[in-house]
Amino acid sequence: MIRVEPKCRVIIDNDWAGDPDGLVGLAHHALSAANRIVAVTASLTNPMFGPPEGRAVAGADLAAELLRVLKLTAPSTVHAGPDAPFTGQPRESAAARAIIAAAAAPAGAGLPLILVCAGPLTNVADALLLEPAIASAFTLAWVGGAEVNGDEYNYFTDPAAAEFVLGNQDLAVWQFPAETYRRIVAPVAELDQLFRTAGPAGTWLWELFHGLDVPDFVKFGPLWCLGDSAPLVVTGLDDVTSTFTEAGTHPVRRTYTAVDTRLIMADFAAKLRLQG
Repeated sequence: MIRVEPKCRVIIDNDWAGDPDGLVGLAHHALSAANRIVAVTASLTNPMFGPPEGRAVAGADLAAELLRVLKLTAPSTVHAGPDAPFTGQPRESAAARAIIAAAAAPAGAGLPLILVCAGPLTNVADALLLEPAIASAFTLAWVGGAEVNGDEYNYFTDPAAAEFVLGNQDLAVWQFPAETYRRIVAPVAELDQLFRTAGPAGTWLWELFHGLDVPDFVKFGPLWCLGDSAPLVVTGLDDVTSTFTEAGTHPVRRTYTAVDTRLIMADFAAKLRLQG
């Protein structure tokens, strides 16, 4: 491939046992030369997907399996967090410690650190409570929140964690709220064709999408939301075609109001086919 210089390090946190668009985002990050993944962590899933016990570990196993299919050696381990929401009390977990370790590590080649969270902010909250000093070491790119937060999945799965993290005055946040990420959609037919023709990783994703065990009230339409891929515009790509509002300077609070869906989808499809 044409050479692309890395521009950031990333920690990727998600509820991998929930909606599979998170695993599409993970594959996209893993195939992007512009970012270096330094840690992957797994958070709890909402009870709507079934009993929460063991779901974070199951999600970690899914993410690790996808990275193996992509033939990527680093990171070698996906760290699971707890299956219960944020308590407001110090709580140890492998995920929180992985976030802390990555935030405390020297910046390789001077690359800034972005923590991409496209699920509940549980692991981020636990890490910040254990080691408050890391707040100034990374920028949080969060897929979550909305004008009415209670209506948004990543917020209402753990509202206490969201309030704690977003209330941290030392933390820079780039937010992709529901009004933005829900507009990142792809035709189901396009995804089906892509996965069928993109080698082992495409086959793995195709089987995952076709084998989903979802509640009866979930009905699939002709479009699939890939909202968890929104942060690619600040990690593996560029936000030159995105729009956002910004407040503050130290730290910056940025809210993305639009991102380029076709840029994200075209880049992912090309990288998946090239890797296949």
